[in-house]
Formats: sequence, C-alpha cells, structure tokens
Amino acid sequence: MASASHRRPRAPRKRRTALVSAVVVAAVGLLLSLVFALRPGGAPDTVRTAAGPGDHGGPRTAPTAAKRTPAPKAKPEPSHASPGPTRTPTAAPARPSPAPTPRTSARPASGAAPLAGRVKPGVTYRGIATHYDAADGDGACSYGPSPDLMVAAMNHTDYETSAACGAYLLVRAANGASVTVRVTNECPLPCAPGQLDLSKEAFAKLAGLSAGRIPVSWSLLSPATSDTVSIRYKTGSSRHWCGIQALGHRNPLARLEVRAGGGWQRLTRTGYNYFLSPDGTGCGGSLRLTDIHGERLTVDGVPVRPGVVQPTRVQFARVM
Repeated sequence: MASASHRRPRAPRKRRTALVSAVVVAAVGLLLSLVFALRPGGAPDTVRTAAGPGDHGGPRTAPTAAKRTPAPKAKPEPSHASPGPTRTPTAAPARPSPAPTPRTSARPASGAAPLAGRVKPGVTYRGIATHYDAADGDGACSYGPSPDLMVAAMNHTDYETSAACGAYLLVRAANGASVTVRVTNECPLPCAPGQLDLSKEAFAKLAGLSAGRIPVSWSLLSPATSDTVSIRYKTGSSRHWCGIQALGHRNPLARLEVRAGGGWQRLTRTGYNYFLSPDGTGCGGSLRLTDIHGERLTVDGVPVRPGVVQPTRVQFARVM
C-alpha cells in the first residue's frame, strides 16, 4: 500500500512535464515561424515579387489614378475655356469686317473726320474777325475769281499748307449776326490762330466796317449745293510734269491720288493748293479724291488741259 501510494503522485508529474514540454515546443515553434516570416528573405518578399510585375498597375496604380483624377478636371477647364474664344469669333466673325469698308469709302458717322487737320467738324473755334479788300475773291488758294464775295482768308496756322482751302465756315458775332463764307485765301502773320480776315462784304454782315476787329466764333459747314467737283491742271502741266487742283468740293479735301502701277499714288499738296506730280506719274490718268471724312471719289478720263476747268459728275456727300 505504501508503494502504491508512492507511485500515484509520479503520474501527475509526468503529465505536467509533457504539458510543459508541449507548451515550450509550441512557443518555440511560434517564435521561429514569426522570425521566419519577418526575415528579409521570407514570404513578404515573395509577395513583393508577385507585386513586382504588377508594378505597372499595383503600386503605380495609385499615382496613375491620382494623375487620371486631375485629368478629367483639367479637361473640363480647357473645354470651358475653348468655347469662349470660339464664341467670340462667332459673335464677331470675319464676314462683318467688310462692313467698315463700305462705311469708310462711303460715309462715316456724322461729324467723324479721320483725315481732318486743325479744322475739324463739330468744333466751335473762337477768335477775332478783321476785314480786307478781297477784290474778285481770288487768293492763295489759286481758285481764281469767286462767284460771290462771301470769302475769307484763314490765319496762317489754321490754313495748314492750304488744307483749309475750299472749306465753308459759319461765322457768328457776339450780337447774334452770322454769315457763311468760303476760305479762298491765307491771312499771314500776325494773324493769330482762330482769326479770320473776312472780305469787307462778309464783315459787313456782322458789324460796321468801322468796328475793325470783333470777337467771333466759327465752325465748319457741309453746305447744300447742286455743283459738282471740277478738275484743273496748272499752267505748264504736261505728261511729264503736272499740278492738279480740285475745285467746288463740298467738304475740305484731304488727299488727291493718281493711278500708278496698278495702285494709287498720293501727290504732295502745295501752299498754293495744287497737288504736284514732279515726274508726270498719273498726269492725264484716273484721279482719286478723298475728303476729311474719308469719302473717296474716283474720276476717270480727265485729260491734261492746262488752265482749263473741267467739270466732273461727282460730289462729296453732305455731312449734317
């Protein structure tokens, strides 16, 4: 009985030992598996290697997706911007551009005078009016005798190398009287800018001649007239040299051109109101006249006849 009681306690000891051993072996095995799994050459590398071929889609898929995400955003921005420029030309296409050409060649808006010099339409100028003996009305503009003596000599500054020749002016005095005159002459210095030297006949419409000098205001007119423009070649003109003059134009003349080499050549204007062609270019050929408003008149078949006034069938439009 003693021995039997002595053996019974040993059996549990063996079970405990076996149990402890099993636990130790399991812990060691777990530790080894963790070490093996986490070492550089372990399974994770195999996973990376498997993802390696997928590098074009795996790890770079996110950046690619990130790139694609802005791409749709970027596309709408240009697409929204591009309709803007596209609509702008649509709103104002190239086709309407010819519209200004007819306006320029025909008649700009009332009062517009892109080629005007110092004297412009729609502007009221102020100065002094004096008077002189205009005789037959001829003067520096070289028009010859005037059909009436309602003429004026423009001060040297506003005469502007004969640019004022032929201009019609409405002159008003402080007392309310007015008169319409045509510029046919130049008033030399000391005539000041704004000053007009009127014929005695024109001055008398504003005040008594004894007044001598009176303050006035004046502005450019585009008068009603049934006359047409005339052309005159200067004495001595030929096919080799010529001076050309336009007379009877309703509005101040800005340019005179001659046909040359398939185009138009602008002639130089002199202080005595002739346009010169020193080498004979265009003498006897087609002429093109342009007023300060930009309207152009073409005259064909005007032969070189020195000193002869040759009427045409054209006239500049009236500007109100």
